[in-house]
Amino acid sequence: MSETVKIDLYANNLDKTQVIATRLAQLVSVGTIILLEGNLGSGKTTFMQAFGRAIGIGTTLTSPTFTLIDEYTEGRLPLYHIDLYRLEPFQVPSLHLEEYWRGEDFPLGVVAIEWASKLITLPPQYLKINLSVPLLSKPLLSERSPFPEDLLEDLPEDRIIQLVAQGLPYIELLSQFQAREVS
Repeated sequence: MSETVKIDLYANNLDKTQVIATRLAQLVSVGTIILLEGNLGSGKTTFMQAFGRAIGIGTTLTSPTFTLIDEYTEGRLPLYHIDLYRLEPFQVPSLHLEEYWRGEDFPLGVVAIEWASKLITLPPQYLKINLSVPLLSKPLLSERSPFPEDLLEDLPEDRIIQLVAQGLPYIELLSQFQAREVS
């Protein structure tokens, strides 16, 4: 089993969350696998929107909740944005997600998977990004509870962002990330 390194960051506003996403995007390379976790409203899609802009994607990323997989090829690297929210874990293998990080049927790029906890088997190496909103209670934003539309505008902007590197390439990526000051 490879080594794991964790970094906890606090983003006190949306801009800081976007800066963190942008700096990570500047460091990723072909073959990067990102696993995103967090309750509804924690900022997974917002994080990916800033990430996508930073790798040169001109269209605004939306959560592929219903399409499951969105493929963006116009940036510095291809981005495969995957959302497993609507699936049960036993349904995930039928998507053959490993094809995206093997580079045989699709050009290698960045694979970003929202609701990655639904993966039955994790890739051997990855960067996990856990986003949480410190002031929200868990019952309000549980995985299966409907999220009231009128509360969406009132979500706090501060986030706790935990970066977890599994495997040497991702540990090196986090080392490079830490070397850059996050303002």
